[in-house]
Amino acid sequence: MKIEKLYRDNTTDSGEDHHSSNVKTPLRKDAFDKSDEEKIHLIQEHVRAILDTLGMDLEDDSIKGTPLRVAKMFVKETFGGLHPDRKPKASTFENSYKYGEMLVEKNITLYSTCEHHLLPIIGKAHIAYISNGSVVGLSKMNRIVDHYAKRPQVQERLTLQVVQELQKVLGTENVACVIDAKHLCVNSRGISDVASSTVTSEFGGLFKNEEKKREFLDYIKLDTDFNE
Repeated sequence: MKIEKLYRDNTTDSGEDHHSSNVKTPLRKDAFDKSDEEKIHLIQEHVRAILDTLGMDLEDDSIKGTPLRVAKMFVKETFGGLHPDRKPKASTFENSYKYGEMLVEKNITLYSTCEHHLLPIIGKAHIAYISNGSVVGLSKMNRIVDHYAKRPQVQERLTLQVVQELQKVLGTENVACVIDAKHLCVNSRGISDVASSTVTSEFGGLFKNEEKKREFLDYIKLDTDFNE
């Protein structure tokens, strides 16, 4: 099957029948009542209990610092995108150049975490928008992807969250996103299919037009490796 058809049909193959019921990340109302320091302390104790249950020697020099390292990583890095205060500020500017074609930011590297097994999701996001009078800094699109990726995720939700955030920032429906990623819950466990990847897409506004959609997908296929 050609990759264009995968994009067009919004096809995903997660390997298991997991479904998400809401575009919003499922958080409790009291999710941020505890400070980061309180969360780190509690998570540290839980990780310690897990390792102890597995029979690990927590007095060994190599592992005794692991509970704290993991706790800090979860709160500050891996799941840092959960906290609304860490949401990137995406200022917009007037489209003074009157550029009327699509702008594409491709091959945005993303690292996320599958919320079903807490294993990594590693892939690329490709984003495009057509201005209705406003433009946003290029790096802000990368930061938006990174913010929503740094939380327990499903790829479908991540794709929608990126598009909806950019639509809100830019004040236009003309936003599209394609994500192609490997899920280690498929690649390294269960069926252990190391070759498969998951593709999701969302096309808003003018990108629902087949001609614009095709143009965006053609941009994604361009060879833009400047390292040679």
